Amino acid sequence: MMKKTILLATALLVSSAFATQDVGKNYQDAAENVPAAFHNHVKESETPALNYVNQPPMIPHSVANYQVTKNTNQCLTCHSPENARITGATRISPTHFTDRNGNVTGQTAPRRYFCLHCHVPQADVEPIVPNEFKPMKGYGN
Repeated sequence: MMKKTILLATALLVSSAFATQDVGKNYQDAAENVPAAFHNHVKESETPALNYVNQPPMIPHSVANYQVTKNTNQCLTCHSPENARITGATRISPTHFTDRNGNVTGQTAPRRYFCLHCHVPQADVEPIVPNEFKPMKGYGN
């Protein structure tokens, strides 16, 4: 019984040591929803083609170091209805002001506030894993 207890305690100690090395940093980045820095971004003037019906539009610019947290959403600096008129950026969709019950609100709905959950930046890089995805007929390049 004593051997099992020591073995279990050692296993827990070792696993917790590994868990706190890099995972804490990655978890913090994920919690703050700060996107990783990418290279070879597509040109900012290009609007990426959609690949299927109701696809969220892709982001045609770098979002490196953008903060999208519960307190800050840097995307709204340019894309909110008020600021889009001034910046010329695409205004966020009216669907982003509808809550889960279908009520239209005066603010971005919480379920649509974290832009980077659906909208993704594009980069001209080789895929990490093989991908045989083909756009729907009439979509894509």
